[in-house]
Amino acid sequence: MLMPFEKCPVCGGEVQEKEVEKLLRGGNHTAVLRVLAEVCLHCGERLYAQDTVRLFEQIRGKLERQELSNFKPLGQSFALPFMAFSQKGMRSLEVTMTLQ
Repeated sequence: MLMPFEKCPVCGGEVQEKEVEKLLRGGNHTAVLRVLAEVCLHCGERLYAQDTVRLFEQIRGKLERQELSNFKPLGQSFALPFMAFSQKGMRSLEVTMTLQ
C-alpha cells in the first residue's frame, strides 16, 4: 500500500492501489503521466505517495520553465468555444481538448 490510509479520508470508503493517468499543467504546457495511486472505490478520491507528489512538483516546474527536452510530444491542444446551458440561459465557456 502506498499511503498510510486504510480508508478514504474524504468519505471513509475502501481504497485500492491502481495505475492512474495524471495531467500536470505548467505554463502553457501539459504532461500526461501514468502513476500508482490509492483510489477510493466509493468516491474516486486519489491519494498519492509523497515521492509521487514531489515528482509532480518537479515536472510542473520543468513545464513552466519550458525544459522540455526529456518530454515526448503527444498530439496538439486546441481551445474551442463551448456553449453551455444553465438555469439563467446560455453562457460561453472555454474548454481545452487534446487530440491524439
